[in-house]
Amino acid sequence: MTDSTTSAFDIQNPESDSPLLLLVDHASRHIPPEYDNLGLADPAVLHRHIAWDIGIEDVTRRLSEKIGATAIYARFSRLLLDANRYPDDPASTPVISDGVEIPANRDMPEAERKRRVDSWFTPYQGAITGLIDRKLEHHAAPLLVSMHSFTPVMNEFERPWHIGVLWDADPRLALPLLKILRQNHSLVVGDNEPYSARDPLGYTMNEHGMKRGLPNVAIEIRQDLIDTHQGAEKWASIMADALLRLDPVTGWAKEADA
Repeated sequence: MTDSTTSAFDIQNPESDSPLLLLVDHASRHIPPEYDNLGLADPAVLHRHIAWDIGIEDVTRRLSEKIGATAIYARFSRLLLDANRYPDDPASTPVISDGVEIPANRDMPEAERKRRVDSWFTPYQGAITGLIDRKLEHHAAPLLVSMHSFTPVMNEFERPWHIGVLWDADPRLALPLLKILRQNHSLVVGDNEPYSARDPLGYTMNEHGMKRGLPNVAIEIRQDLIDTHQGAEKWASIMADALLRLDPVTGWAKEADA
């Protein structure tokens, strides 16, 4: 399925003529060998949600094939460097994540932070810019969909949502997607839940969507629903149905579905 690969990112269907671009900032839990698992005493924690967005790569690869959209995947763990945070944000290299200490991120020299940014963040975000520029040659407004997943329980709170639609000031994708998804009465759909896209603004949607005036939205799917191939296939189909009902020019739902 992968058509273009580097150490920092994968691109699926790079030549697609679809206006849709799927962005997966936390697809991978990969830590380069030279980092020795960031000093973690128990490397098994890299399988937890603190290292990546569980299940979302599987969903997005299936979704990309179903709708013929381009997708790009960051190939490094958010513990090494969070692809969706501004590099000068201390949380981009967390010292503690959900109670787990990350030894290699403590007292990090500025030269090491810069090395991680130059090696991973900049190539990935630069590739997104390149994909958008290419789509702008054929489409007035590429549609940016940032794909994420969320842990079912956080701070002892059992999250009731199956999927969340996160957005800031641009409603062109968020409002029609909320309406379409809520037509399925078996789903609990969050509007800026379980996180808000307004505080704080994620790097990817802010820089590539808001600042460039492109329709954009972030999708969050609960991890226990997509941690198997069967679950990933089900949610890829749900998302494919919803996205194919969007107008490819405006991003709004097609008139027949409005």
